[in-house]
Amino acid sequence: MAVQQVKTVVGGLVLRVTDTKESDKILTVLTAELGRISVIARGARQKNSRLAAASQLFAWSEMTLYKRGEWYYLSAADPMELFAGLQTDLVRLSLAAYLSELTEFVAGEDTPAPELLRLLLNGLYALAALKKPPTAVKPAFTFRLLALAGFEPMADGCAVCGAETPEQPVLDVVQGVVHCRKCGHSGQDVPLSEAALAALRHILQGPDKKLYAFSLPEDDLKLLDRAAEAFAAAQLERNFRTLGYYKAVLI
Repeated sequence: MAVQQVKTVVGGLVLRVTDTKESDKILTVLTAELGRISVIARGARQKNSRLAAASQLFAWSEMTLYKRGEWYYLSAADPMELFAGLQTDLVRLSLAAYLSELTEFVAGEDTPAPELLRLLLNGLYALAALKKPPTAVKPAFTFRLLALAGFEPMADGCAVCGAETPEQPVLDVVQGVVHCRKCGHSGQDVPLSEAALAALRHILQGPDKKLYAFSLPEDDLKLLDRAAEAFAAAQLERNFRTLGYYKAVLI
């Protein structure tokens, strides 16, 4: 009996590429309809393969897929955006890899993920085409991604005394709340500033198109970035290899 093949056409963004066999690739792909899926691209490593462009890291393509059993196979692809601007800047390229690894971790397998896909596409575009500062993209993307994944920190006011403007604000990265420094100390508190807190509120509450439309002095931006990293580590309970590489590139 022939194995049934189910054909589907989706927009897919390549998050990770793994070489396999002699000329194939296994692609970790994020789609709006199917969420995170694994796709076999047969012959994608061969010279002049018609699947080569769409099988690159960060390639955004219209993909024609066949599913046989538990596996998706890439039958055809029409690349729509390859984010070429990342390839000429190692800092932006390494940060893009970190954003992709974060997204891959929180995205559910075979679970629709339109908001996650839109966020990552916009983040890559901000880095590659708009040339937004990586130091601003990184914390903004991290906090918005975690909020979409169900880990949104409470930043409307002090979680202890209720003050709308917390005095010497800190973020408890384990409990996911902001409070005044004097209102308690958990050992997991990361200092913010009034400006960094205002930026955090903008990131969490502002429209998608304005996500990176903020500016901070360098010291405040460092506080926001440190809080984003610590919050991600505490909530997701893991380290990310690409983050270490990004930091090494900055040195």
